Amino acid sequence: MAGQIGTALHETVRQEIMRRVSAGEYDVGEALPSAATLADEFGVSAITIKRALRDLQPAGILRSVPGLGTFVREQRRFIRDLDFSLTSHEDALRLGLKPSIRLVSLTTEKIHDPAFDVLEPPNGLMLCVRKVISTDNTPIMYDTSYLPRALNDEVVDEFGENFISDALRDHGTQFTKTKLLIDAAPASEQAQQTFAIPNGYPTLRRLYRLSTTDKSFSVFGVAESPFDRLACVVELDAGRKGSRQKK
Repeated sequence: MAGQIGTALHETVRQEIMRRVSAGEYDVGEALPSAATLADEFGVSAITIKRALRDLQPAGILRSVPGLGTFVREQRRFIRDLDFSLTSHEDALRLGLKPSIRLVSLTTEKIHDPAFDVLEPPNGLMLCVRKVISTDNTPIMYDTSYLPRALNDEVVDEFGENFISDALRDHGTQFTKTKLLIDAAPASEQAQQTFAIPNGYPTLRRLYRLSTTDKSFSVFGVAESPFDRLACVVELDAGRKGSRQKK
């Protein structure tokens, strides 16, 4: 390691561990050697090893389990086109996904996250629906939706098994526009538990507003996914000046 010029030691260690994971030298679910063992092997300090291992966790390569060690994460990424907002069962099928839905909670809350401001949410209490969306038994999305409270109980009862947009459409709601805000943000406490990721782990976050023919009725929400589970593809029209992303 002393011969590595121009590259920080922890970066060299990180690159080698990534190579070993890619080559299958460390199997999925397998615990890596201890920091002390790796330090002896690489000829560096344990602090350097721990930094390299820590850097690989947000990238979805490794996961740390307190008291047990550092493990290789399963590399499964589902890529979706942003032309689809993945708010309906039909959207998921078009992307080749076979989704399952688990209802987490139904509460009455206000939207407090300032990130929603660009979507112009209402200030009052709303019906808050939290769900986990999985495919192939792998959780890929933690979704929190906010709707007007004046909803028929029959519609609300369907939220446990169906996408919210599907349930609303079945009862006559017509959607007119989807507005999205895509960013990266630390996982919420609920997402941390769902995806078994540590505090501060970054997620791909999609905030959305689904407008309807009734200007007083919109669905707001935020969907969180770890970067190693879900990615987005954006297609832009380069042939027109000032072209915008397709909705």
